[in-house]
Amino acid sequence: MSFSTLFFDLDATLYSSTNGLWDAIRSRIYKFMEEKIGIPKEEIPETRDRYWTTYGTTLEGLRIHHQVNPDDYLSFVHDLPLAQFLDKDPTLRRQLSSLPQDLWVFTNSDHNHAERVLEALGIEDLFSGIVDLLAMDFNIKPNPKAYQIALTMAGETDSAKCVLFDDLLQNLLGAKDIGFTTALVGKNGVPDQVDFHLPTIYDMQKIMPHLWQDA
Repeated sequence: MSFSTLFFDLDATLYSSTNGLWDAIRSRIYKFMEEKIGIPKEEIPETRDRYWTTYGTTLEGLRIHHQVNPDDYLSFVHDLPLAQFLDKDPTLRRQLSSLPQDLWVFTNSDHNHAERVLEALGIEDLFSGIVDLLAMDFNIKPNPKAYQIALTMAGETDSAKCVLFDDLLQNLLGAKDIGFTTALVGKNGVPDQVDFHLPTIYDMQKIMPHLWQDA
């Protein structure tokens, strides 16, 4: 199978989940829920987990149950010094820049956060665009509408020519349902439910060398 478009999740996919950034974002989420909404501190972890499990993101639960303004939430939780967590990544840049396909970021986060992360990694110029939660009108992965929006934005008419790289199994299963090839990055899921399993994003060329044969 020849592929023409590769979609990459952002957080914990294009960078390691162990670098502390996601933990810092989670702390900001908890802080927002306590200080801006007034949820009792002891109830926050369970509430956040319930919203994430039910709606796909904490934000969606906060929008539905607390009428939170998305811009206020996103600017607050992503107000972090990315340079403390991310460095320019020449290895990742060499790998991505050598791919012959069209590359897109496909994230349940927002465009501004994605741009900042890509710039911190030194790969912002390698992607044709960013499909974010606003572009998806909050119909985020794994909602089937999310994948259709991503295909439309990328100008791709055949999902069978697309690969999604993501660290969350549920997002990959949603993509697989409509014909994407799926690649799990990291260990968040059951590898035999997807097409490929990459311990890290750096393992692309080792595990999926055929991608470089599509030129």
